[in-house]
Amino acid sequence: MATVGSRTGRRARRAGVTSPRERGSATAELAVALPAVVLVLVVVLVVGSAALAQLRCGDAARAAARAAALGEDAAAVQAIALELAGETAEVTASTAGGWVRVVVSRPVSLGWLGAGALTARAEATVPVEPGEP
Repeated sequence: MATVGSRTGRRARRAGVTSPRERGSATAELAVALPAVVLVLVVVLVVGSAALAQLRCGDAARAAARAAALGEDAAAVQAIALELAGETAEVTASTAGGWVRVVVSRPVSLGWLGAGALTARAEATVPVEPGEP
């Protein structure tokens, strides 16, 4: 008789019928898995935001250093860097020994998690163009 009962149970499971003990198990599994999914999503968004900020700082440093090497004044170099990196960026430019060095840093925007926990930073060094001061 035990064999008949187990056959009936297998047929019921194949047909999509669940026993009363199994009801709500999908809800419990979702309740356990959902925080992990949200955590992974937040981590992916933070890493993406940090990568974007780093790329913007790198582009800003290169463009500003190139402009400084071509003889642009400090205000123009600052404006170029801020336009590319964002208004919250800090820009420092220096010239020494025929080289121009520009450093751009900015806080990474983490949305509702807060800002300033991470900082993106990039620097570019290029030679001063011949004939430029």
